[in-house]
Amino acid sequence: MTKFKYPLFLLVLSVFITTSALSLHAQRLGAGIDSLISRDFNDLNGPGGVFMVSRNGKPVYQKAVGKANLELGNNLDPENVFELGSMTKQFTAVAVLMLEQEGRLKVEDPISKYISDYPNGEKITIHHLLTHTSGIKDFTKMKALSDIAQKEMTPKMMVDFFKNEPADFAPGEKFEYNNSGYVLLGYLIEIVSRARYEDFIKKRIFDKVGMSRSLYASDRKVIDKRAYGYHKKESGYVNKTIISFSVPFSSGSLMSTTGDMLKWQNALKRHLLLGAEETNKAFSTYKLNNGVEYAYGYGWHIRDIEGTPTREHGGSIFGFKTMAVYIPSEDIYIIGLSNCDCNSPTKLVGDIATFVLRGIKEKHW
Repeated sequence: MTKFKYPLFLLVLSVFITTSALSLHAQRLGAGIDSLISRDFNDLNGPGGVFMVSRNGKPVYQKAVGKANLELGNNLDPENVFELGSMTKQFTAVAVLMLEQEGRLKVEDPISKYISDYPNGEKITIHHLLTHTSGIKDFTKMKALSDIAQKEMTPKMMVDFFKNEPADFAPGEKFEYNNSGYVLLGYLIEIVSRARYEDFIKKRIFDKVGMSRSLYASDRKVIDKRAYGYHKKESGYVNKTIISFSVPFSSGSLMSTTGDMLKWQNALKRHLLLGAEETNKAFSTYKLNNGVEYAYGYGWHIRDIEGTPTREHGGSIFGFKTMAVYIPSEDIYIIGLSNCDCNSPTKLVGDIATFVLRGIKEKHW
């Protein structure tokens, strides 16, 4: 019997050493990220943020700091529901590509094919809208926006609000971030699918992916574990400005959690919604009319961290700021959601991504 005990001892010892090493790496990872978060989110009695790092589709780090509701004193936790702001654009872009995959539209189509009276619509394509190269006036820069900010608008009313404004440039001439283009895309989704944008996203994306905590935003609905949004004034924190979510519409009106957003990222990776060809369109870079390449696909910025390619997007809406970075080569997803527009997680999420990548390269994780 003795001759079998020594190999068994070595096996147990090996497992112990491996487990200890993994535990040490996890502790080092957690301590490093904790330090970065406390640098930027250090008011534990104010609004704060929720952060998650995942690898290979599963969370390896989660953290919540600050309050979900200042009046009740509720602490934030990873289950809180936040307004996403412009991270909504990812869902709008994928919805368009789903319709293309079904043969119901093409990204090369001019928008005049669907909205016959749109000015210069025969020269503006769906591709231009997806890539912020249409030249259409961004409605968030219009002085008249305050007149409609709290009104209930139909998608057609929103399009009519900005469609006759002078163009900023010819289609394809420049890349300039544009919310109007994504409102137009939401309207096109409704025209082509014959379903409300809100319903299309819920039934075709949220339900299919299992994003049960995600929804089209509302200030009236009772939403379990809602994170309340805040501004910061000289006098202290105040509740966010109320707007009608029919105004940002398909450019910025969705809500979600870090957990549901990981489900979203995993669904994209597994081609649950889009095949390889359409997925490639979303994450490719494109060129302007003059041949100059710009670093934006369909609903995502295409960037890199120290030479490692990333897909990124943030969001900002009254009371909230958000940011997520995906590193395809390592299947790492980092997301931060903040419930005060005074504290953007954009740089922090980027710093966490850099820290994690360096740890992998140095074999610390």
